[in-house]
Amino acid sequence: MNVLPAIVNEYLSYLEAVRRLSARTISAYRDDLSQFADYCEKRGINPEAAQAMEAQAFIADSSYEGIASASINRRLSSLRGFFRWINRFKARADNPCDLLRNTKTPQKLPSLLWEDEMAEFAALPGKRNALWPARDKALIAAMYSSGMRISELASLHIKALTGKADGARIRGKGGKERMVFFSDDAREALADYLPLRSARIQMAGLHAADSAVFISKKGRSLSVSGIRWIIAQYAAQYAQQSGMNKNIHPHSLRHSFATHMVNAGCDVRIVQEMLGHASLSTTARYAHVNIERLKKVYAKADINRKGRKAEIGIGK
Repeated sequence: MNVLPAIVNEYLSYLEAVRRLSARTISAYRDDLSQFADYCEKRGINPEAAQAMEAQAFIADSSYEGIASASINRRLSSLRGFFRWINRFKARADNPCDLLRNTKTPQKLPSLLWEDEMAEFAALPGKRNALWPARDKALIAAMYSSGMRISELASLHIKALTGKADGARIRGKGGKERMVFFSDDAREALADYLPLRSARIQMAGLHAADSAVFISKKGRSLSVSGIRWIIAQYAAQYAQQSGMNKNIHPHSLRHSFATHMVNAGCDVRIVQEMLGHASLSTTARYAHVNIERLKKVYAKADINRKGRKAEIGIGK
């Protein structure tokens, strides 16, 4: 379907103007509702008049097509939001999605670095011919020790830092503010980098107090894609140096921070606050990471123990 029904476009306009959702979220809703509108058109019905049978069949067909569980659940979320809006503004009493339930999604362990691996990764800026080692060291240390998202790091303004640069007040998803804190290593790295940053901005004829913490060599704020590129360069170096083919990306630093906090005994609810998660269930997966690691350690120890018994003739 090339042209969306007027009612779907009206709903998308509502999400943008009233709900003020991000362009990325609205685009996802548009894709999902376009698929649903196309499904309804082939059956000669209007999307807003669809019944529970049509909604259920649409989701069932999505599953039959092999679409991932997470994508199916997103489609369900899009449909629920669309029909809630119709219930509220278009005088429809029932919601055809009321009885539909999310599909189960497999629990994926996030890509991360363990404590010793993270220490090696954070030390890389001093071991390669980087464009700006001091900046990169501060960037990696600040991102890891605070658990910030890449978007939060890119938008981190110099005025958001505390007086001693031991933390910052940031604005996360949904416009929610929270405090993040930096480790001693991150503070030292920032102390080395910030004077160089100020000098670079002055050379570019800009104002040091009116820009982001992390900048390019031209004095401009680093973008999300710029930070992603920097991390990718170190990820490639780390893979070559360590022989580990881990999929390291900016979010890996956030995953690593959360897992290490849980490993150290930090309460999951506190980690939730540090990460800025709206739901505790999102944070709770890091406890599962810890359990999975313990299982692997125990399994390895068990294999070694059995091998040792065989060597000395026990159990024969």
